[in-house]
Amino acid sequence: MAVARLGGYAVTKGIELLRGLMDQGLVVFTTEDAEKMAKVLGIGRGHSLKLLHELRDGQWIRRIRRGLYHIDTGMLGLTTIHPFVVATHLVRPSAISHWSALNFHGFTEQVPLTVTATTPKKVVTPSMRETDTRRKSRHTWKIGMTEYEYVSVKHDHYFGLEDIWLDEHFRVSMTDKERTILDCFAFPRMFGGIQWVLSTLEEVIDRIDTEKLVAYAKRYGRVSIMKRLGWALESLGVPRVTLAPLRRIKSSAFYELDRMRVKRGVYDHDWMIVDNLAQRIIS
Repeated sequence: MAVARLGGYAVTKGIELLRGLMDQGLVVFTTEDAEKMAKVLGIGRGHSLKLLHELRDGQWIRRIRRGLYHIDTGMLGLTTIHPFVVATHLVRPSAISHWSALNFHGFTEQVPLTVTATTPKKVVTPSMRETDTRRKSRHTWKIGMTEYEYVSVKHDHYFGLEDIWLDEHFRVSMTDKERTILDCFAFPRMFGGIQWVLSTLEEVIDRIDTEKLVAYAKRYGRVSIMKRLGWALESLGVPRVTLAPLRRIKSSAFYELDRMRVKRGVYDHDWMIVDNLAQRIIS
């Protein structure tokens, strides 16, 4: 760490600023975060920006992207910043979700190559600014060797989150077990299709709170998701009383289990579901 690049005053004020940010858990921080902390410490805005520049030159902080930095991990006795921390600071607010949450909760042994997070904000990644965006099927943010993907949802759908401590320094927001399973039904194509989703649900059914999952599905408000989920849970023996909130939802149309297949198969009039899978995954 090139401490010698900073003068004595800069070292004192710089460390004071970084310690203040660290005390608030802001190991990854924005320019605005630094300015707010500087104001608390009685450091003027102009000087705080100069301090950031000098801290970066002195390798006390490292730039992630424009306006976003992380404190050098050597100050914390670490070698890297956890990708989940970077993901939830690249876009605020956001929560680790989908494949990343599935793996963290132990619902899959597959280690995702991309960190996925959910946000109520519209995200524009650098790849979206490319002239020919048709070359990319997915738009991600790449920092170092890690890719970050964001799923934008409506504000009303941004729920079912919990704070997870990754270690003594870092805490991130993540979809809880039940919301992670709900996302599997909301975005089955992200997980390889409904057959994989149904198989995974069968494997983890004893590790989730089915009442909470039902409540989440009702709050999400999509009839097709409520019906598919209710059908799947009943097939796994979840009591009818637990599923009553979903069963009471009226539907004038049938929903196929697999939206990518033809609407032909066994019609379930209780759930308004067409079991159009070639083979039943759930017995």
